[in-house]
Amino acid sequence: METLCIIPARGGSKGIPRKNVQAIAGKPLIAYTIEQAKCSNAITRVVVSTDDDEIASVSHSYGAEVLHRPAEIAGDKASSESALLHALDHLKQQEGYGPDLVVFLQATSPLRQPNDIDNAVDTLLRENADSLFSARPVEGFIWEERKQDGACTPINYDPTDRPTRQALASEYLEENGSIYVFKPWVLREYNSRLGGKIAVYVMHELDSFQVDVPEDLGLMEQLIRLRLPAGLHSELACVELLLFDFDGVMTDNRVLVMQDGTEGVFCHRGDGLGIGQLREMGVAMAVLSTEMNPVVSARCKKLEIECIQGCADKRAKLQELARERSLDPAQIAFVGNDVNDLACMAWVGIPIAVADALPEVKRAARLVTSHPGGLGAVREITEWVREAKRSAGEGVL
Repeated sequence: METLCIIPARGGSKGIPRKNVQAIAGKPLIAYTIEQAKCSNAITRVVVSTDDDEIASVSHSYGAEVLHRPAEIAGDKASSESALLHALDHLKQQEGYGPDLVVFLQATSPLRQPNDIDNAVDTLLRENADSLFSARPVEGFIWEERKQDGACTPINYDPTDRPTRQALASEYLEENGSIYVFKPWVLREYNSRLGGKIAVYVMHELDSFQVDVPEDLGLMEQLIRLRLPAGLHSELACVELLLFDFDGVMTDNRVLVMQDGTEGVFCHRGDGLGIGQLREMGVAMAVLSTEMNPVVSARCKKLEIECIQGCADKRAKLQELARERSLDPAQIAFVGNDVNDLACMAWVGIPIAVADALPEVKRAARLVTSHPGGLGAVREITEWVREAKRSAGEGVL
């Protein structure tokens, strides 16, 4: 069965500027949905419909095909249905391609579990339905507020004869906007994603969160991070080069200025032991910093790691190191705390931020330490990598 996944993603967004490419836990928002679609056994083709060059570039880099959407169906008032229909028509006209099923995924719902898409398709087929929506259960004592006068009316129980929560008469469902599945004729006949016999796939409430307002970005990031350690364990085991910024990572970002103008910094004694243990496992480490002060090289000499300082273009130097050592980005981790670290963090496989990094740096990171820079963050990171490598060596990943 040919199942086409369409992910509409406009460039314009009034609520959250550049929403679809906002970095959340180290990846652009849209990347989560593309990866989920690519991992689905049911989906045979993944297409992103967009009017935006940056979204197109990001989508290509994560393995999706890109279909450029005309401006007239890319505005604030354009419906998702118009983008879905344009994609189907274009593929039909240009390739003679017509899928048996369409899976419509919204990029603003990145918390789907790995099997949700396949389970949704299976539900539609099992129930012999024509279309399907995903939903979250709305539980509890539900009231409706009338817009006319603000009066409230109970929906699912009698307040004068209050039942237990478990004895409520019915369960209500709310579309969560995460997954829609439909046969192509439904869209053409009803001009809607839903029509004919409609089935529902119920998802967990936590997996149903969407990014709608700016405040959602922080919440979504925390929910994603709750799931990161296990998924990143095998990736950390592949790290062959661990790079640190200096100020704010190796130090607590303060500087001690002496009377004669020399400077000192505050570091953490525990870093040395962690770095030494990781060095014994064959992991190369280095500091990559724009800072010119000799305190940087002095600290690196003490820790017995390579020092690259006074570096104006850190990303170019990082890529040079990768070429010299024949390493892929996936084999490199970079630890940063400030905006001049973002370019390096965007290139490596595992970008890491310290606990007191700037918010935009944390959003660009796949892992965030629990310790601030200069106060145990480096030791925490070396423990992560060491434990991952140890576990991999014992075959327990």
